[in-house]
Amino acid sequence: MSHTVSRRLFLGGAAAAGVAAALPSSALAASRPFDDLIALRRDLHAHPEGPGQEERTASVVARRLRAAGLDVTTGVGGHGVVAVLRGDRPGRTVAYRADMDAVPPSDQIGGAATPAHLCGHDLHTTIGVGIATTLARRSFAGTIAFVFQPAEESLTGAAAMLADGVLDLIHATEIHALHCGPFPVGDFAVTPGTGLPGQDRGSVTLSSPEAATALAADINSLSTVARPATPRDLSRLIADIQKPDGPLARSVVAQARAVANQVQFSYRCWPASRHPEIRAKIIERAGAPVTFASDPFPAMVCPRPEGEALKRHLQRTVGRSRVRTIHAALPFSGEDFALFLDHLPGTYTFLGVRRPHAGIETSYPHFATFDPDEQAIAHGVRAMSAWLTTRAATV
Repeated sequence: MSHTVSRRLFLGGAAAAGVAAALPSSALAASRPFDDLIALRRDLHAHPEGPGQEERTASVVARRLRAAGLDVTTGVGGHGVVAVLRGDRPGRTVAYRADMDAVPPSDQIGGAATPAHLCGHDLHTTIGVGIATTLARRSFAGTIAFVFQPAEESLTGAAAMLADGVLDLIHATEIHALHCGPFPVGDFAVTPGTGLPGQDRGSVTLSSPEAATALAADINSLSTVARPATPRDLSRLIADIQKPDGPLARSVVAQARAVANQVQFSYRCWPASRHPEIRAKIIERAGAPVTFASDPFPAMVCPRPEGEALKRHLQRTVGRSRVRTIHAALPFSGEDFALFLDHLPGTYTFLGVRRPHAGIETSYPHFATFDPDEQAIAHGVRAMSAWLTTRAATV
């Protein structure tokens, strides 16, 4: 882990962060130019780097944060960047996490043979830089720590940063994150008490290829929800996760394939307490010794108190009509932000990036058609700047 530190410069005379919370979104949109951040996003988008390969992205981020006067540490858990911005009055330390890597070819749906920013991490990174550079010009209480994480797509980056001592660098009391979502641009979908499923893996060796093929089909039949294949399927999926006690309150998505006489499988389930149940079903159907991963990769479960507090905050600052609640996990997606939430309370919120009149397939991550509205950057920067400074000032 290499350390390069620059002290924050005192920049007085700017309006306090609370002003952002008081002004309506439309007024803020008209009052602040975001052309530089849009240019940054386009630069990152044009230079996608897969999990663990984010050297250029990290360099761009670190350079901008140093120029804004933050204390910057590079090389945390690989290409991770950590930056600390201290306010001019006492308060708490809160953290903001942004992931930097692009989607590898194997995880793209109808994509290319090279990494591509089809999950919005280029927007996530840009929003994180935007929050930092915006707050560096303002007066606020407390301290904001920024965690720019590598290798989220491979679910290895958060663990690497934690092992490299990121929590000792930031000393935060809570941590927050945004992720692009297939909602109208500028809408926010909060996740109090819910999140995203973890993942379990394993293998079984059987007596013949025919037996393996049959078992793979049997394991796949455990799935309770089909992968969306059409825009209508995507719309139904997004509607269902917003229904309290809806069809996705409990879900299983299994993937198994036979390779000669061996079955290799993985599955996601929600809620996470179902892992023993699903493992037992696989063992029963296998009729042979099953080798599982030592433990399933943990589900991301967002604390309810912080999620409800963010919901109330957003309803006050961006308007009730632009805030929705997620009640169930997206069955097909995992997130290693789970590991940060295992250590700190916090929030994980979906930021709408769907252009007006665009099809939902243009705003659903990992699809080759993913084409987010760059105006979401301004919405994310404004909303999270106000939220983070509010939380840092809370005693």
